[in-house]
Amino acid sequence: MDGLREQKKRETRIALSWAAIRLTVERGYQNVRVEDIAAEAGVSLRTFRNYFSNKAEAIAARQVDRITRIADGLRARPADEPLWVAIRAAVEENYQLGQPEQGSALPPDEQWLAGVRLMGTEPALRGELAKAHAQVQEEFAKAVADRTGTTGLYPRLVAAAFSAAIATVSEEWQRADPPRPLTELLQEALDLLTTGFPEPRPTA
Repeated sequence: MDGLREQKKRETRIALSWAAIRLTVERGYQNVRVEDIAAEAGVSLRTFRNYFSNKAEAIAARQVDRITRIADGLRARPADEPLWVAIRAAVEENYQLGQPEQGSALPPDEQWLAGVRLMGTEPALRGELAKAHAQVQEEFAKAVADRTGTTGLYPRLVAAAFSAAIATVSEEWQRADPPRPLTELLQEALDLLTTGFPEPRPTA
């Protein structure tokens, strides 16, 4: 029973975060109320308040939950698997949390992309995302430390590299011309991390 209750809570949290993202992309950050988010997710305002203190926190929660799930997935991978192979597998298993990123295997829809770009300029949201970034980077470093039996520089450096890769993929997804699928960019970033950033050949 406790397991089902916890699963339901996770599903509600994901649904609220996705509702906040969808509405903000469609309407603009200032035009979305927490009441709208609760209604979109099919829950009461009281339920929203049980999970989040404001709409910025609800939006940022997706990144927190995603990386937390990836860190948990990393801990669960076979012990004899090389670290970056295990990280890639954990990403592939857990990156799409809840609803896919508007068809993340396809080039992004221009209207959705414009809304995401505008959402990223909101100061209150940028502050909440920065807090989330620090939180999940620390969590990922702990997962690397648990897996490798190391402390100090190594797990923190791996976590910082992984975190930077995720952030860069998101930025590149928003600015790429022509648009590129999110999953394609993510795979390319993981390839570069896994191979240690070999120097690319100059393009003609």
